Amino acid sequence: MYGAPVDLSFKQISSLAGAWTEEPRTSLRPLKRNSEMKYQSRSLRLSNNNITELHDLLKPVRHFLAEPSLLAWLDLSFNKISHIDQVLCELRELRVLYLHGNSIFILSEVDRLGVLPHLHTVTLHGNVIETNNAYRSRVISALPQLKTMDFSAVTSQERVMAKIWHHSNNRGRSSKKTPQ
Repeated sequence: MYGAPVDLSFKQISSLAGAWTEEPRTSLRPLKRNSEMKYQSRSLRLSNNNITELHDLLKPVRHFLAEPSLLAWLDLSFNKISHIDQVLCELRELRVLYLHGNSIFILSEVDRLGVLPHLHTVTLHGNVIETNNAYRSRVISALPQLKTMDFSAVTSQERVMAKIWHHSNNRGRSSKKTPQ
């Protein structure tokens, strides 16, 4: 049985390398620990901090969670993250990823998350990428298994439009001729 999320939100964390020194916030649901004093949880909240880089993400994941490879729910919302780091792709059991309210500005970086086979919910609103006209279609195209995006259900019509967008976008790239 897995317990409540390990909550490191609102801790003014700026570096994930040092996040292990923090004490998780208490909630109504008590955190359960194993014999090694690691938390029996599949969820980690790191929201509302000052995190800019994710490359050290596995350090707090391994420090706090009894079974870090089973992390299924990760909240990184309301930080200062500007890139979707490759480290997220190592979280193979991830099902829910909150990245809203950050500073992500390269839409194509969402493609990296396509290797996460169980990812069904993602939030990216409140990032610079949201201003791109193809934002929703691009994300749904890159992550076809999504059920929910930005707290809204992904509809069958959106899936069709994402396929059309993907097909026309890729065809356009391959058929362009170089000017002479």
